Amino acid sequence: MFSRSGLTTAGVFIRLLKSFQPLGAVTLHRLPDSVPAHPCGQLDVLRSRSRLPPLPGAPWIRRYHRNTQMPKKVKEVKRQPAAAEAEASGPVTRDKSGTVTITVHAKPGSKHSSITEVSAVEVGVSIAAPPTDGEANAELIRYLAEVLELKKSHISLDKGCRSRDKLIRVDSCLSPEEVLRRLKQAAG
Repeated sequence: MFSRSGLTTAGVFIRLLKSFQPLGAVTLHRLPDSVPAHPCGQLDVLRSRSRLPPLPGAPWIRRYHRNTQMPKKVKEVKRQPAAAEAEASGPVTRDKSGTVTITVHAKPGSKHSSITEVSAVEVGVSIAAPPTDGEANAELIRYLAEVLELKKSHISLDKGCRSRDKLIRVDSCLSPEEVLRRLKQAAG
């Protein structure tokens, strides 16, 4: 037999049988420090799942009864105020950093630049430039600066460089209500 700490495994097995305990809801077992771990870690798993009494000088492991479940963590959902939800419902909103953003659906390649519609979801803008080499994006920024009566440097393309659905950032002191009013006035 193999020896471990001067004892044969048969002697350890007989000693363990003499000190056998009945099953309980929670039992504490100890793993020996001197036993080398198996490369796959199977020895530790087998010892921790066995119903063997603790060995002297081994660290404690807590075992739970198989019929009981571990307590589950309760997740809390953070709710935002109703005012923020109502404000974020239109095409013109104020983001977390405080800048005004406009959701735009661009229609490049038209004869004239104009605002075609202002819906509850987005602002439709026809652009008099082809969608190549960023010409339509530059024309969109130029036209929105003209409509909102701002400098081109105050308007930037935040998202949607290659898409028709774009997010435009307006860095000015205008409120979202004022921006929406000017867009609706330009739409006619």
